[in-house]
Order: sequence, then C-alpha cells, then structure tokens
Amino acid sequence: MLSKQQLAEYNTNGYLLFERLIDATELGKLRAAAARILEAFDITRHQSVFSTTDRDRGRDRYFIDSAENISCFLEADAFDADGELRRPKHQCINKIGHAMHDLDPAFTRFARLGVFGELLRDLGYTAPVLWQSMYIFKQPRIGGEVRWHQDASYLITEPANVTGLWVAMENAHRDNGCLWVQPGGHNSPLREIYEVAPGQASGELKTLDDAPWPSLDEAVALEVPAGSVIVFNDHLPHYSSHNHSAQSRQALTLHVSDISANWSAKNWLQRPRLGYFRL
Repeated sequence: MLSKQQLAEYNTNGYLLFERLIDATELGKLRAAAARILEAFDITRHQSVFSTTDRDRGRDRYFIDSAENISCFLEADAFDADGELRRPKHQCINKIGHAMHDLDPAFTRFARLGVFGELLRDLGYTAPVLWQSMYIFKQPRIGGEVRWHQDASYLITEPANVTGLWVAMENAHRDNGCLWVQPGGHNSPLREIYEVAPGQASGELKTLDDAPWPSLDEAVALEVPAGSVIVFNDHLPHYSSHNHSAQSRQALTLHVSDISANWSAKNWLQRPRLGYFRL
C-alpha cells in the first residue's frame, strides 16, 4: 500500500495523511452506531468529564474501567454554574471509549477493514494489536481543547511502538478543532509519562523532559475532508483547539502496537478480560 516515498515521508515527518480513504457509506454506519450508543447511555448514572487541561487529575475508576467497556464521557463545558446540563444529552458528550472495537459489531467490523492491517504491515508491524478505540465528538461551541501531548505518554511500550490512526468522520478545519502536528517532532524527547499503579483508580502525569511544546508557527494544521485518515508516530506532538464553530468535528481514533512490544503494567489501559484484538 505504501510507496517508498510515503515511507520516507513518514520516517521524516512522523505522520502520513490519506485524504478520503474511507467512503461515505462506511462513515455513515459508524456515525449511526455512535448515535445508538449515546441513545442508550444513562447520563443519570455516570457524569464523568473528560478534559486534558487539568493534567489528567480528573481520571477515576469509571475511566480506568473503560479499557474494557463502552463508556461515555462529558465535555467540561456541558454543565452550567448550577451543575445542570446546558444542552440535550447527545450534544454534551466529549467521547466514547475505549473498547468499542471489541463490543460493538459496527466498530469491530470497521477496525478489521483490510486497509488498516495492510497499512500497519507496510509500517513494519508483524502482528498488530488494537488496544483502544475512541469516538470523539468535539461538540459545537463546547468541544474542549486537547492540549499538546505525545501518545507514548499514555500508551507505554518497550520499545516505543504505538501508532495512532485518526479517522475524520466529518470535515475537520481550524474553526472546529482539526489536528495540529509538529512535522519531525517525533524525534523530540518524550516530555511526560502517565503511569497508574496496578489496582489504582488514577495515576500521576510526571514530567520527563522540559523541552517546550511547539508553537503554532512550528506546527501544521491538518484540515481534512471526511473519510481522511491520519497515521502518526507515538512520539509526535499533536494538539487540537476548542471548537469555536457551530459544526461538530467527529473523529475515530485507534491505537495499535505490535504484539512483540512489551505493554507496560503501569499503563492505565489494561485488558485482562478482553485480551488481544489482532488486526
């Protein structure tokens, strides 16, 4: 699937962009599946907020358990000053995660599309393992910023071996919070690490290196049409802004490592019940 030029580009920049790789029919099936999950979600039972601006202090048992469940997380701005929802339920959800590929047939089928396995094997994977799936809504007006980070801070392998697959479910542009990346930034040091002791319900984000995060002048905004796929290295710094527009920016993210890489026991995400999901 990948040409020598594309492989060289990936090694140089730390990411590849494939515009309109997934057709509209496939996207429609996933959007419908996500809508069904939201419809069934009982917001009176769980009101866990997902935000990255608190250095991950808000993680709880519901978040940790989502490694083997289909769990919904709310936007921080979903609540008013009195703690009431500002909008209807389906307009307040930040994301769904993290085992949809195991537990929902539509996401299982999508994750097993041949294009993903072929792409990963061209990148050097012999037995790709899918660890998590996230459906991110980036809701109109309230979709929260995702601060600069590197995926290897949260998905720890030895050697570093995680690849992210980011699928645009809708058009993504600057106003609604498209991805920004730092070309070549995957060669920079790992700045932070988030580790959770086995059995604990939260961890601590520790600084490893004081290297500054890139400025937007050093970054590229990946404004892409629906169906596009962005593939990126786990050390690549990336970011997305608050959604200031009236249009959502839905995306699906998959994170994969090779079965040969050692998955850290201190990763927040563990799968003792579900085990490996091979692509």
